[in-house]
Parts: sequence; C-alpha cells; structure tokens
Amino acid sequence: MDARQQEAWRALVMLAHSLDEALDRQSRRDGGIPHAYYKLLVFLYEAGEHRLTMSELAAELGYSTSRLTHAVASLERSGWVRRSKSTSDRRVTHLELTGAGEGVVRAVTPGQVAEVRLPALRGLTDAELETLATLAEGVSSRLR
Repeated sequence: MDARQQEAWRALVMLAHSLDEALDRQSRRDGGIPHAYYKLLVFLYEAGEHRLTMSELAAELGYSTSRLTHAVASLERSGWVRRSKSTSDRRVTHLELTGAGEGVVRAVTPGQVAEVRLPALRGLTDAELETLATLAEGVSSRLR
C-alpha cells in the first residue's frame, strides 16, 4: 500500500473499531446483550414473522455456521430466540424471535440510533452522508 492507502485504511479500521465499541457499550448497558448478538436479533425482528432459517441468517450476517450456532445457543438460553425444525425438510432449522427477544430489540434500538446519530453523524451534510454511504457500501461489498 502507498501512504495514502495506508492512511485511509487505518482511518477506516479505527472508525469501525470505535463505532463497534460504542454500540457494544450501549447495547450491553440498555439490553444486557453484546452488540454482535443484538444485530442477530435485529435481523430476526425485521424478517417476516420474525423468523428466518439458520442458513438465511448466517448469509445475511456473513457468519460461519459454527459462529451462528454458538450465538444462537446463547440467545436461546436467554429466552430471546427459539429453534425449530422445518416440517417439510428436517435438514432446515428455523430461528424465531421470542417476545422477550422483541423486548430486547425495543429496549436497545433507541440508544443505538442515538449513539450513531449524535456523535457519529452530527454535522455531516447530506452530500457527506451520501458519500459516506457510497464508500462504506463499496468497501463492504468488496470485502464480502
């Protein structure tokens, strides 16, 4: 990498780290849940009937099967999700958000929005927000 690329990459890594740390502190404070697990609950919350297959969720999050299985086991012990086998294909496992899981999402989300909106995005113009979104989406898609 040349010096400009290194500077840009370092800034991006530090941005991602700082944002993840801030969101993790907030989700633990407001919901007693790590941010990584909160993201999983949000995908279920936004899915039709608050339900996805394990493979759909793994693909959405970019998680390996073992990482998702570990996270789901923890969330299941907390009563926030429940697993069930498909009635049409026993190889497929469905994951459903419980009422308690919905409660966690509702408790944590306002703080997540405030955490991002206030310190991270305050003061950016519409053009800067558009540029940020374009750059972030481009980098993310190339990393996937």
